Amino acid sequence: MPEMLPEPRTPKQRKQDTLDRLDHDVDLWVASADQEGGPYLMPLSFLWDGACLLLSTAASNPTARNLEASRTVRLGLGLTRDVVLIEGSVETLASEEISQEVGDAFAVKTGFDPRRLRSPYLYFRVTPHRVQAWREVNELKDRDLMRDGVWLVKD
Repeated sequence: MPEMLPEPRTPKQRKQDTLDRLDHDVDLWVASADQEGGPYLMPLSFLWDGACLLLSTAASNPTARNLEASRTVRLGLGLTRDVVLIEGSVETLASEEISQEVGDAFAVKTGFDPRRLRSPYLYFRVTPHRVQAWREVNELKDRDLMRDGVWLVKD
């Protein structure tokens, strides 16, 4: 007997579920590429401020080098059957460029404070340009929640 799919969520519910994940989830997958297009995938913790995501990683690792060079990223949040994909532009920030308040909020949410580590860490502010979310094939049609930095679903 074929498995029945749950009813698709409304776009408004899908947006709310996405915002809830951004507020409460701690980790996501960061997909970047080097100058030759070689892909690199790494999990990182993040802080969502309602408009942008803040990530941090060691300045020496491939993700940091790729994000600095390309200034673009694709992020994956959640499971394959409940996924949020975010494409965005990247701004690189040194620890000194992060306010005490933002640095503290990042440390509380993620459980680590890059400002206190001996090796140099960078922060990366990701401004979303496209956000997609779906659970099953019946939600693919309306998966775009944001395009060109504008939410398609109003509150």
